[in-house]
Amino acid sequence: MVSRSIRARFGRLRRFAGRGPERDERRLRELVAGALGRHATTTKRADAATIAEAYVAGDDEWRRRFFRLLVAEFWTSPAAVSDALDAYEAAPPGERRRAERTLRDALTPPAIGLLSSFSGLEGGVKLLVDLRADLLRLGADDPDLAELDEELRRHLATLFDIGLLELRRITWDASASLLEKLIEYEAVHAIDSWADLKNRLDSDRRCYAFFHPAMPDEPLVFVEIALTAGIATDLDTLLDESAPDLATDRVDTAVFYSISNCQPGLAGVNLGNALVKQVVERLRQELDHVRHFVTLSPIPGFRRWLEAELRHGTLREHERELLPAQPGRVLTRLADAGWDADEAIRPGLLALCARYLTTQKEGRVLDPVANFHLANGASLERLNWLADPSPTGRERSVGIMANYRYDPERIMERAEAYVARGEVSVSDAVHELLAE
Repeated sequence: MVSRSIRARFGRLRRFAGRGPERDERRLRELVAGALGRHATTTKRADAATIAEAYVAGDDEWRRRFFRLLVAEFWTSPAAVSDALDAYEAAPPGERRRAERTLRDALTPPAIGLLSSFSGLEGGVKLLVDLRADLLRLGADDPDLAELDEELRRHLATLFDIGLLELRRITWDASASLLEKLIEYEAVHAIDSWADLKNRLDSDRRCYAFFHPAMPDEPLVFVEIALTAGIATDLDTLLDESAPDLATDRVDTAVFYSISNCQPGLAGVNLGNALVKQVVERLRQELDHVRHFVTLSPIPGFRRWLEAELRHGTLREHERELLPAQPGRVLTRLADAGWDADEAIRPGLLALCARYLTTQKEGRVLDPVANFHLANGASLERLNWLADPSPTGRERSVGIMANYRYDPERIMERAEAYVARGEVSVSDAVHELLAE
C-alpha cells in the first residue's frame, strides 16, 4: 500500500506503462539521474516529486525494475571509494576531517540520497515506509537488493528515532478510522467485533501506541494491556467480554497480552522494546498501586520444535520420565483432536516447553517472542497449560502460553545480561521444569 496523501498530492499520475519496458526504464533512468544532478533545492524537490508520482503509479514489475536500477546504476562507485580512502590515509592532520567527509560521501549510495529526499514531500515519510514494505515483499529472493534494504532500514531507523515519536493512549473515544486500524493491524489475537474492541479499551484495559509527527493518524506499533488482580494465566478469561469491569483501585498487575507492529516497512526498526519500557513507566506514574508488569505471550514455534524432538527422540532424561509413553506414541497422541483430555501428558510437555524457551542458537533463544521479551529485560516467569485452547493456540504451542515479568528495577540489568552474555533470567518455577 502506498501513501494516500502522495496519491492525493499528485493526482494526475504520469504513467509510464504502455511505452514498453525499454523506453520505460530509459525514461526512469533519466529522471533519477536528473534529480541527483540538481543543485537547487526547488528543482531537486520537484524531480523527487515526479519520481514519487511515478512510483505510486507503477505496478509491482515497475517497482521491481526501479529498485534494481537504483542498485545497478546509482550505487557507490568503487573507484570513488578507493580514491577517497587513499586521500584520507594521505591527509595531514589538519585536513583529516575534510577527508573523512569526502570518504563518507563516497560511501553513501546516491540512490539513498534520492529516496531520503522523498521524506520532504507531503506524505513522503509514509511513502518511504510503504516503499520499504514493497522492497521486502518484492526483493525477498533477490540478493542484489539486500544492500538497498539495509541502507533504507538504517535511514528509517533515524527518521523513526524514539525521541521523535509520541506515546499516545488510544481509547474508545478515538476516531473511527483509528479504531478500524487497530482491528486491521492486530496481529496476535484477532479482534472479532466492535464489542470485542470496546472491551479491550474499557476502564480496566489500556492500549498505547507510538505515532510519528509526519504520520499522525497511523499507529506504528501498539500494545494492549489488561489491568488485573494477580497474574492472568489464560487468554479466554482475560478477553471475556461478559466479565465485569475491575475497579482500578483493586488491580495490582498490568498484563501485556498483545504487541502488534502496524507498518511492515518498519521491520527491523526496533520500536516494540521502547514501547514496552515507556508504557511501564507511564503506568507506574498513573497507577502507583500497580506493582507487577507481566505478559501473557504466545509461543509460536513450540509445537513444530516439539514434534521434531519427539520424532527424533532427542529428550533429556527427566523429560522422558515425565512423559506418559514413548516419544513416538506421544507424537501420535498429539495428532488426535482430543489429546488434551489426558492430563498425564501435561508435565512432560511443560518441561519440554521450558527447554524450548531457554534453548539458544547464535546467542538468541529459538522462540521469537521469547527473544523479544528477554532482550527487553524480562524474565521467564511461568508456563500456563492450555492458556490458549483455540485452534491457533493448539497449532502453534499446544495451547501453552508464557508469562514474562518486567521488574522495572532490573530491566536494564537483565537486558544487558541476555544480549551481551546470553544469560536467560527464569523464575524458580521454570528452573524446576528444567530440572536444573
